[in-house]
Amino acid sequence: MNRKRSLVRRSAVVAASGVAALVLAACGGDRNDTGAAGHGGHQATDSASAASSAPASQGQHNAADVSFAKGMIPHHRQAVEMADLAPDRARSAEVKKLAAEIEKAQAPEIEKLSGWLTSWGETVPAEGAMEHSMHGGGMEGMMSAEEMTALENASGEAFDTSFMEMMIKHHEGAVEMAKTEQSDGAHAPARKMAADIIASQSAEIEQMKKLLGEK
Repeated sequence: MNRKRSLVRRSAVVAASGVAALVLAACGGDRNDTGAAGHGGHQATDSASAASSAPASQGQHNAADVSFAKGMIPHHRQAVEMADLAPDRARSAEVKKLAAEIEKAQAPEIEKLSGWLTSWGETVPAEGAMEHSMHGGGMEGMMSAEEMTALENASGEAFDTSFMEMMIKHHEGAVEMAKTEQSDGAHAPARKMAADIIASQSAEIEQMKKLLGEK
């Protein structure tokens, strides 16, 4: 009789221990799963945040960027127009080469600036609109209509001198516009273009001053 009771009690203890072990295992599994899921969830959220913020930071722009693009497009267009006159009018081989380099550098920049404005939902300045409205010139080195006509009518050494004197003034205006973009702009590619303009056009200014001094 005592032996039977002892066996029953022992069986009950073993069964209870088994149930307890199962419960603890289940709880432990839930805790680990939850922890893993929670950690994974944070990682996924962090990754999504990083992915969504990266394009935004690369593409951000402000009013200074828009102003830079809208001003530099007509400015570059006029420089290209001036450079187009050189092959048929310039006497100096150096002036012809310089004009070709100016056109080669600035024409692609016009396309890039126009693309930025379009992507920002801004209007690209119409061809000739700003140039023709500025009869007296004065916008950051832009030439007046009268100055452009005088350059068109010049040839030989007179053209070389006028071209360089006008282009120095024109470049100085572009450099000032680029400096403003570097200090106030937010769009990284636009700031990079501004830095390139400052470097290349400052070098061309020095080159033209040297050529004028040799005359």
